[in-house]
Amino acid sequence: MRRACEVLLLVLLVSACAAATSGTNDDATISTRVKIALLGDPQLGPERLDAHTFHGVVTVSGTVKSADEERHAIALTKKVRGVRDVKSEMKIAGSPVFSADLVAWKAERDERLWYLSHHGGRSA
Repeated sequence: MRRACEVLLLVLLVSACAAATSGTNDDATISTRVKIALLGDPQLGPERLDAHTFHGVVTVSGTVKSADEERHAIALTKKVRGVRDVKSEMKIAGSPVFSADLVAWKAERDERLWYLSHHGGRSA
């Protein structure tokens, strides 16, 4: 009788643990679900997008072919259970990149060209 009670108690504990973990929404689980959803999508799967989650907020990164693909990835991510919000760090292939370094380089170049054009082509 005692043995039967111990077995019953063990079964109840194991089933309670299984029920508690089946609805897990921790960040690692959410990231995994999002990655599976993105990889399984025929349009986005080949793009190899990445996802990281912090407190339910998913950041999707990688390169997509268009703004439509980016919107599709965001919409797909929002449908995943446990996702509270989505941030995009995706880049669109072929789109110009305007980083602060590029802007500074162009300003310096324009300044040099102005100087040369106003000083007979002689640099300082």
